[in-house]
Amino acid sequence: MRNWHRIARIIAFSGCALLQNGGWAWAQDYVGSDACRDCHDEQVQAWAGSHHALAWTEPTPDTVVADFDDTTFSHDGMTVTFRREGSDYLADVTEKDGQSQQYRVHSVAGIEPLQQYLFETEPGRLQSFDVVWDTQAERWYHLYPDRDLPPDDGLHWTGPYKNWNGRCAECHATGFEKNFQPQTQSFASEQVEIGVGCEACHGPGSAHLDWTKGQPAPAGLNEFGFPAIWGTGDTEIEIQQCAGCHSRREALEDGNPLPGTPFHDAYNLALLRPGLYQPDGQILDEVYVYGSFLQSKMYAQGVGCLNCHEAHSATLKAEGNAVCTQCHSPAGNPDFPSLRKAQYDDPSHHHHPEGGEGAQCKSCHMIERLYMGVDGRRDHSFRVPRPDLGLGEDACTDCHTNQDQPWAAAAINDWFPDSDHRTPHFGTAFAPAFAGEVEDPAALLAVAQDGAQPGIVRATAAYLLQPFATPEMAEQTAAMLTDEDPLVRANAAVLQRAAGLDDRVARLSPLLSDPVRSVRLAAAKEFLPIPAAVLTPLQRNNARENMADWQRSLSNRLDFPETHLVLGGMALTLRNPVAAEQAFRQVVSMDPQREDAWPMLIQLAQINRGTDAARQVLDEGLRTLPDSPALQDLARQLGR
Repeated sequence: MRNWHRIARIIAFSGCALLQNGGWAWAQDYVGSDACRDCHDEQVQAWAGSHHALAWTEPTPDTVVADFDDTTFSHDGMTVTFRREGSDYLADVTEKDGQSQQYRVHSVAGIEPLQQYLFETEPGRLQSFDVVWDTQAERWYHLYPDRDLPPDDGLHWTGPYKNWNGRCAECHATGFEKNFQPQTQSFASEQVEIGVGCEACHGPGSAHLDWTKGQPAPAGLNEFGFPAIWGTGDTEIEIQQCAGCHSRREALEDGNPLPGTPFHDAYNLALLRPGLYQPDGQILDEVYVYGSFLQSKMYAQGVGCLNCHEAHSATLKAEGNAVCTQCHSPAGNPDFPSLRKAQYDDPSHHHHPEGGEGAQCKSCHMIERLYMGVDGRRDHSFRVPRPDLGLGEDACTDCHTNQDQPWAAAAINDWFPDSDHRTPHFGTAFAPAFAGEVEDPAALLAVAQDGAQPGIVRATAAYLLQPFATPEMAEQTAAMLTDEDPLVRANAAVLQRAAGLDDRVARLSPLLSDPVRSVRLAAAKEFLPIPAAVLTPLQRNNARENMADWQRSLSNRLDFPETHLVLGGMALTLRNPVAAEQAFRQVVSMDPQREDAWPMLIQLAQINRGTDAARQVLDEGLRTLPDSPALQDLARQLGR
């Protein structure tokens, strides 16, 4: 069973596919977006100018908007000159170490508010350059102006974190397969179409073209020859299709899953973790919407992406507040009968001058943060401002920067003295956990067990409870293993590590047969240290199959230093220090600045090869990170 999923994928792309119900259907071939134009010209025209269509393009005078007329940009010892030579767009780059290289623009990412350029630094390997074009100010700028990023840093534009094949291409292409070759550390990536084409969302179109010629659609597809996901009224399925790209997540496959694949079968969603979100769930780092939207009351009431956004143009359905008042108005919306009908676009509600920024719904309910220097993204949790929580971030003091949160809280209290929105909030439990200051986990446990909270919030509470896991807590959270939300089930599994062996096996075994893949993989990880001898034959088989699937998903991310950290931890769990040392060595080979890997590598070198070997690795680490407290401490221990 180890290679079953890879075999299934090969079969799917070569002529037939195994359906979830066990039957077989003839699969489809990709035909390209141009094949849709004859019958769907209006939709194709709307799509053609969209951010989806222009997510990844060839460099031509129609697609390149930056100044390549011998313009020069310098930053932190690096200089680049952008110029044209015939039909080629070129960049002459001199790095801060003095090394110079000419690069041809391979392709273009995005259209506005910034445009980024991709260079092929070796055959098949595309890297996204850190000097980008601001389309509004019409200027070159550096994405990380405050960071010192020498060429050997993993965050340098030539490093693994700026690799287009593994980090970006999947969401900028149609039918993409990464095809990383770990033996040669190279890529043989392929895609059907650069840019997010029609089939990126609708699925391969050959069966649909056959349907237009009178042929019936194969089993497993809708009557028109597509996966039955669009236009069926199933909002959740449509949300999950958008979420595949519009989320901060870890991909389980090597490229684009076939449209219609459930989100949690293809990805692990990032939780509301420190560094990604504020303690109350507001956006901090770039999290691409889905994790925010899952927190919202709108999501809970059945609102979907297509209620606000046009599917083909990827624009809003209306301008300004009108996109909100299509539902939030005295007329309401019959699709959402529980919504309170009231006048919201009025000073009696927003308490700001009409027509001003403060009167915009998004100003109060969708805070904006800038990413990539100029790209404003809005929080999709659609929250009521809560300066009364005192958690440091709120929409009021975002605008009124000369005021503080007590001032904002008093103003809101004056406007809405009887509001039912000032109830306890999970943010007050998460804030001390984010700061590492929790002594009693009772508040986190209460959030985890509160069925009224969004699933992503409860799953995050389970994640934050991991340092406090005890047999008693494992028992208290056992009911979460059967929660209806797969995020909750997957993250509750980890808390069972503290349970006794028999209880752990009994509680986790059903998750090995869970209908959701990400839950099965989460359970498989917990079986890694469990002796096979204590399992029944069925449990051993289920654990083996899911562990193989987990290892296969890891094999799709061997171009990530983070993956080798996981492999090193796995090897340590299996008491294989030689394999662990190899894994941590790969981490620092890919990213020498990865400070968390060096101490483990040094200690493993000492275990495997003795103190002299450990000192040699320590010296290597100190040459790279001379100011690392962890390495300096090891130097004292090893007599350096």
